Amino acid sequence: MPYRRLPNTDAARMRALQIARRQYELKGAENVPYTSKIVHEISAFIPFFERAIADHKTSVDAQLAKNQKYQNQVRMVRMYISHFIQVLNLSCQRNEIKPEKKLLYKLLPDNYSVPDLSTEMLLIEWGKNIIDGESERTRNGGAPIYNPAISKVSVHYDQFCDSFQTKKVSKKNSDRYLESVQKLRSQADALILNLWDQIEKSYTELSTEEMQDKAKEFGIVYYLRRKERQALGLPVSGDEEK
Repeated sequence: MPYRRLPNTDAARMRALQIARRQYELKGAENVPYTSKIVHEISAFIPFFERAIADHKTSVDAQLAKNQKYQNQVRMVRMYISHFIQVLNLSCQRNEIKPEKKLLYKLLPDNYSVPDLSTEMLLIEWGKNIIDGESERTRNGGAPIYNPAISKVSVHYDQFCDSFQTKKVSKKNSDRYLESVQKLRSQADALILNLWDQIEKSYTELSTEEMQDKAKEFGIVYYLRRKERQALGLPVSGDEEK
């Protein structure tokens, strides 16, 4: 026997609400199996739900659109920081720069490996370390490192930092929009549950099959259980009730 299940996507929630409102407008209050009160509640709710969904989608789309450029900036700043440290290490190994000068960059004099640059926060930390360290060393008479020059590293570092902050703000906005959508989902589910209960209750004098046929007209969705789908040779998605 098919069973009723509340919508589990925003599109399905919206569709259930819109069908009920549309049927009310087409058939009139006397010819629908639910109250005018719930229709008014649905009509008032839909614009808020639509706007929240649209705002969240816009924020997510904006993040995705900027992500490729941002990932390229991450790749470039990681490469420049790594290359600068490698050149600094080589200069120390050739005695062009005294190894103890590496302390200005917060690098150990006897460690010639590149530090971990795997995360955004580590890139921010080590970018600042080498920019500050090179500035301090050259201010005291040291010859600047070239290929890459610290000015080039700084350009990529500043671009990355600006984009990182923009990304944080965008993520915060997106999370806020998602929180709003999640709250409205609970309200939508409560409205749909009340609506569907009213619809089914109106057809209690009918057989189950007849009731479900009538209810489908007003947006209720029924699902076959897994064994029923298998018996009919229909595909099984894995989330049906047994």
